[in-house]
Amino acid sequence: MSASEFHPAPPFDVELAAALAIINEQEPSTITPDMIQPRRAAPTLSLEEILAGRKITHREETFAGPGGNLLVSLFQRNDHSVAGVGVVHTHGGGMIFGDRFSGIETMLDWVEELDAVVVSVEYRLAPEHPDPAPVDDCYAALVWTAENAARLGIDAKKLVIAGGSAGGGLAAGTALLARDRQGPPLAAQMLIYPMLDDRNDTVSSYQIDGKGIWDRGSNDTGWDALLGDRRKTDDVSIYAAPSRATDLSNLPPAFIDVGTAEVFRDEDVAYASTIWASGGDCELHVWPGGFHAYDVLAPFAALSVATQDARLSWLRRTLGL
Repeated sequence: MSASEFHPAPPFDVELAAALAIINEQEPSTITPDMIQPRRAAPTLSLEEILAGRKITHREETFAGPGGNLLVSLFQRNDHSVAGVGVVHTHGGGMIFGDRFSGIETMLDWVEELDAVVVSVEYRLAPEHPDPAPVDDCYAALVWTAENAARLGIDAKKLVIAGGSAGGGLAAGTALLARDRQGPPLAAQMLIYPMLDDRNDTVSSYQIDGKGIWDRGSNDTGWDALLGDRRKTDDVSIYAAPSRATDLSNLPPAFIDVGTAEVFRDEDVAYASTIWASGGDCELHVWPGGFHAYDVLAPFAALSVATQDARLSWLRRTLGL
């Protein structure tokens, strides 16, 4: 395929386009390898700022992971008392940056609305720690959470894996590992515009090039860092790139959402279709005019509010809340 074979990308939502114009003054559309370290060093919100105005407590725990001690952050409501929903959060960042607080605002909404306990994992990042390090860490966090569910105030029958972007891909990979290793049973998997396919060869991957947030070139940077020379070969596992899986049976119910104007659109739609073809349960939302991570970067836009409402509604229905 080549970019010349396709029509231009679908338009951005009008409200989101205005926000994106401001965002792109600070955030480039394409992330190149030389930008990884500066991006990691850029200032981010402090934990105090993230939790400001929320009646949520935070604490940290460490445990033995596959590559050494693994750090997790635990969030729960101040008044949490009855074991309920547990969410293992795998953060986004293209496999190359971000930390356990990246994208945590969505999870904190679930803490408040569902009285969930969130376990957010500080998994190892590529390129210093290529595949399978990130997904192995996420799976280890799932196992640890399940083993400690009662102590953490979690009902082991209401355990969810959730993540956005690269974290969505890691959540999907973790769910596959749990299935194939007969690991902890999951009640649900929340895949938020997940990064699933190392081949980067869909129509949307060519349409979203030099525009939006996290474009085709950024996707190459992230996958190259994670997989190196194995990328696009038969040596890539389904746990690293879940789109490689042809059998998606016996997985927990899935929620997948994605924007029409982002690079992951077609691989995410295809993943939902494969779940259905495998006899599985998946709710898919393709939001018109959404760019990548629009709900995080423009949280008060009408489309962002509708997106968050749909996720919360699905969790309530799926978990019987």
